[in-house]
Amino acid sequence: MRRTTVALAAALSIFLLGAPAAALAAPTAVPSGATAGDPADALVVINGDGEVERGEVVEGVFIVNGDARIAGRVDGDVVLVAGDATLSGRVDGNLVTIAGRARLLPTASVGGDLIYGDERPQVAPRASVEGEIQKEDWSDSLGLFPFIGALVFWLAIGISAAILGILLLLLAPRAADAAFEQARRRLWTAVGIGVAIFIALPLASFIAAITLVGLPLALAIALAMLPLAAIAYVTGAWALGRRIVGPPQNRILSFLAGLAILRLAALIPVLGGLVSFATMIVGMGLLGAAIAAARDRGSGRQPAPAHAQGS
Repeated sequence: MRRTTVALAAALSIFLLGAPAAALAAPTAVPSGATAGDPADALVVINGDGEVERGEVVEGVFIVNGDARIAGRVDGDVVLVAGDATLSGRVDGNLVTIAGRARLLPTASVGGDLIYGDERPQVAPRASVEGEIQKEDWSDSLGLFPFIGALVFWLAIGISAAILGILLLLLAPRAADAAFEQARRRLWTAVGIGVAIFIALPLASFIAAITLVGLPLALAIALAMLPLAAIAYVTGAWALGRRIVGPPQNRILSFLAGLAILRLAALIPVLGGLVSFATMIVGMGLLGAAIAAARDRGSGRQPAPAHAQGS
């Protein structure tokens, strides 16, 4: 069972972390020329079928989504996460099907265990299984994957936002202060600017896309939306944190305080998404308001008094 666990973990790790482009092809066959004295590397397929032809030898077969047809020899384990295995050759290790069925033809031979999690294997009378044929219940373990995936995604956003925000504060501290000044003096004006930008950019991209000449502009706007949203999000986190942990405290400490509050809010279903969206809108507006204020100062015009907005 230890070899099976290692093989299964390897297959799932490759699936989660991403595999080379060659492994995405379907169907996938073992490179010709692999013989018993010179086995090929393990056959790894993320999406598609895998095949080991008669006379060929591989070190192992790991398929996430697809079927396996093995007429040659596998000098190791065969693990299928979602798919059927048809074996007419030999598997020296274990044959594992998590969500699928294994079919062993009369010439098939398995040196280890035949383990299944869903459909019971079909074993021909003359087929050989030297180990045990046993059913494993992976439903509890597999049920944790959505939770783990969501947690990893949540952490990835938090870490990337923290890195981006710290870099922006180190590179442009005065710009950050200007954005916070807009949040302090003209918050609702900034919100209106953010909403306008959020509507205007996709609309401009759509209008440009329907004309052949404007297609490059539409593509440029679409590509700019994601980094702009990321910068707007960290700007909103900075304004929130600076409001709570004001001067003369360290800028980075203030930003991290605001980001921590937003990431905790993101854990709440529905509400977390609304908070993140609102943060991006506010951050986008603060950036627009700060740019407009800087332009007015550069042209010698003074912005109108802000009265008590946003206080």
